[in-house]
Amino acid sequence: MKSIKLLMAMVLLLSISTCFAEIKNAKVETVHIYGNCSICKRTIETAANVKNVVQVEWNKDTKMAVLTYDEKQTNQVEILKRIGLAGYDSDKFLAPDNVYSKLETCCQYERAGKVVAKVEDVKTVILAAEEKVVAPNLEIKTEGEQLQLKEVFNSYFAVKDALVKTDGNMAATKAILLLNSINAVKMENLTKDEHSEWMKVMKDLVFDAEHISETKDVGHQRDHFTSLSKNMYAVMKVSKQDVPIYYQFCPMANKGKGANWLSKENIVKNPYYGSKMMGCGKTVETLN
Repeated sequence: MKSIKLLMAMVLLLSISTCFAEIKNAKVETVHIYGNCSICKRTIETAANVKNVVQVEWNKDTKMAVLTYDEKQTNQVEILKRIGLAGYDSDKFLAPDNVYSKLETCCQYERAGKVVAKVEDVKTVILAAEEKVVAPNLEIKTEGEQLQLKEVFNSYFAVKDALVKTDGNMAATKAILLLNSINAVKMENLTKDEHSEWMKVMKDLVFDAEHISETKDVGHQRDHFTSLSKNMYAVMKVSKQDVPIYYQFCPMANKGKGANWLSKENIVKNPYYGSKMMGCGKTVETLN
């Protein structure tokens, strides 16, 4: 038994050490998060983890999670809010009832019913006779909150414009801004539909933005721009736009398989070929 405990401690120490190697200004905390199974583990960790910023390891047996995060970029409150919005209670937040009810049957854990801590500067709902902190309503957004996705979209368009000009240096620079805007998104401020799509594509958006930012090779950048555009379209389609956005398609791109991109202009300016075939493509959908 002692040898097993020692082995578990060594594994935990190794995992924490790995996190420290990847995350700057790392702070480690242990918190109680409710859940039941391996599906819960995957959902909790997916909701919380942000590459090089947050790493969460949740144990389905103990219901305890180890949070490792860059304390200069985020905090425990923000992490637990994201987990709450994914359907899982902690000792600071209760998940919205409508989100909890949509969890798989095997994931619907027994709810404690009372939260022992309140968090300041968070929009809360105080329920009569009980002090429960409920994750904010996903459908309510202030003007300031709406800007976060707008910054993501504008950074995407800047990358697209750089590729239209076949400017690898500029595309890499704009991709860094895109990466920063993606990491700055506070998911608790998204609408329900935006949150759902964002959870599906966020890691892929980060992956493609990182690759574009790390090279000046326009060909490699365009390879990643294909999947970046596909995932950006999924988010933009469920997010209300101030102006029409045009979803365009070039049948020649992606080695003849075809590829899409998004543009603020209905006029085609092809980011996959630039001046070589600037007008190749057409608008296939308009988003409003």
